[in-house]
Amino acid sequence: MKSVVIVDDSTTARMCIKTCLENAGYQKTVFYEAQNGEEAITIIKNNDIVPDLVITDLNMPGMNGISLLKRLKSSPKYTNIPVVIITSAGSPNLKEELLSIGALAVLNKPISPASFSEILNDLSKDVETSWG
Repeated sequence: MKSVVIVDDSTTARMCIKTCLENAGYQKTVFYEAQNGEEAITIIKNNDIVPDLVITDLNMPGMNGISLLKRLKSSPKYTNIPVVIITSAGSPNLKEELLSIGALAVLNKPISPASFSEILNDLSKDVETSWG
């Protein structure tokens, strides 16, 4: 069973992201929800999981999306987790920075089911290829 960690300080945004994922084919998935990066790390460690995907907002109180991304990518255990960043800051320089740190993709708000489907389809192809 797949596991996905959704990180956003907005309950409504987390619900929307979960719905988009379910509509994109993630019905048989355990969803974990966190309000910020610290909570996401705690959930991952306490449940002893290596999520199939982490979707995080960029700007949150406490540990933000960049710090969470850096923390995951710096750990040998978690470095291969695909991380999608969602942001309302549409700066091309920021997007390039996030991708260079290791984000799989950067989505601008407002998000749509179509944007998730495209990224998740690409992710599925990568996973199928790498797992043979």
